[in-house]
Amino acid sequence: MKRFFAICVVVLCFSASAFADEFKGFVEDTACSTKPAMKNDSECAKRCIKRGSPAVLVTADGKIYQIANQDKIIPKAGENVTIQGTLKGDTITIESVN
Repeated sequence: MKRFFAICVVVLCFSASAFADEFKGFVEDTACSTKPAMKNDSECAKRCIKRGSPAVLVTADGKIYQIANQDKIIPKAGENVTIQGTLKGDTITIESVN
């Protein structure tokens, strides 16, 4: 019985950590994300990210999230997206992006 209980606890812990959170916002570059004049400037975001400025997610309320796996977000530069992922500190690790 103890073994069964231990296995259940382990499975539940892994299941709970597997749930992704949802984040919505605009994919912008780090350099321009804090400049009000650059807000939602799609062409600037694409250009700066292409030149190497890391992509970030800027939410409607102005919160800026770093992105751990840049390869999944770069194709969405300059777009409004919905990200499924996990948050650690202010960094999102993306599972999927639409």
